[in-house]
Amino acid sequence: MAYTTINKPNEYFNTVTWTGNGSKITTGLRPDLIWYKARDVIGYAGVVNAIRGDDYFLQTYTTDAETYSSGLLVSDSTGFTPSSVFTTNSYVAWNWLANGSGVSNTEGSIPSTVSANTTSGFSVVTYSGNSTAGATIGHGLNSVPSMVIVKSITNAESWPVYLKSVTTANNYYLYLNSTGALVTSGGDRWSVGSNSSTLFGLGNDGTTNQSGQTYVAYCFAEKKGFSKFGTYTGNGNADGPFIYTGFKPALVIQKHYSGAATEGWQMWDVKRNTYNLTDLNLMADSAGAEFTATARAIDILSNGFKCRGADNSGNASGQGYIYMAFASEPLVGTNNIPATAR
Repeated sequence: MAYTTINKPNEYFNTVTWTGNGSKITTGLRPDLIWYKARDVIGYAGVVNAIRGDDYFLQTYTTDAETYSSGLLVSDSTGFTPSSVFTTNSYVAWNWLANGSGVSNTEGSIPSTVSANTTSGFSVVTYSGNSTAGATIGHGLNSVPSMVIVKSITNAESWPVYLKSVTTANNYYLYLNSTGALVTSGGDRWSVGSNSSTLFGLGNDGTTNQSGQTYVAYCFAEKKGFSKFGTYTGNGNADGPFIYTGFKPALVIQKHYSGAATEGWQMWDVKRNTYNLTDLNLMADSAGAEFTATARAIDILSNGFKCRGADNSGNASGQGYIYMAFASEPLVGTNNIPATAR
C-alpha cells in the first residue's frame, strides 16, 4: 500500500464542472494552473497559469502562440471567475495548486521564474531560450521531474513532452498536440542527463530552447499516494490491464506511444463520470467536444485504474501506453484509514 502524507489531494489538485453563466467557480484551492475544456461544443479550451496571469492562454491542440483575452479566468484563493466568453455551454477545468505568481530561480544556466509546490510535486516555469544544447532550467520541485511539458508562448511551436519512463535519449519526445507515436530521431528537445532534483535539461531545438523565444514548462514529480506517471502494455480485450497507482485517481490521461501509434491523448475524470464505466472522453490534442467512448473506457478504482475496452487508443494487444494520474483519495494516509473503493 502506498503511504502518503497528502491526506487531502483535492487541496492540491481538483476537477470542477460548470455551466457558463458568469458566476464564480469554487475549486477549493488557488488554481495556479487551470486547464479548461468545453464539453458540448468544439473549441473553448485552453491552459492558464499564475505566472502569465488571468488574461493569457495556450491551447494544447494547436501550435499557436499565447493569446490575450482580458479577464479570461480571474482566479483567487478558492477558485476562478470566467469571463463572458464562457456562455451557457458545459465546461470542465482541471486545477493545480503551485505557489502563486512565481519567484526568480537562478539555479540553471538559464534564469527562470518558478511557481512550485514541493509537497505535491508540481511547478510552473517560464524562461527565455538561448539555443544552447545542454542548457539547464531550475524547476523548484526538490525532486527529479517525472514529466515535463513545454510550450513556446511567443512562437507557433508544438508541445514537446518529456516522460522519464520513455524519454531515454535527448531526441525522444511526444507532442501533446499530436496523435503521433514517440519520436526517436531528429533534433534534441532535451538534455536528459542534466535532469536532477533542481534542474531539467534542454537541447537546442526550437520547440524547447531557441534564442528570442519565451517558454512555459509544466513540471511534475511523482509523489506517492498523490501522482503517478508511467507506462503499461495493452492486452487487447475488455478484461484489460490493471494499473496500480496507490490512490483513487481523480484524473487519468493516457497516450498510445509505441510503434506507429496514431491515437490521441485521452482524458478521464471522476467529476464527469461519477461511476464506472468511466467512458466520457475528452482529447487533449483535439478541439472536439466530449463523447461517449465505451470501446476505450476505463474503471477508476480505489487503488488505480483498469482498461475496459480493446480499442487501440488505450488497450491494443502488445502496444505501449503512457499515463499520468492524480489522486482524488489516497489509499493509505497519515490517519491510516483506507479510501473507500468505487
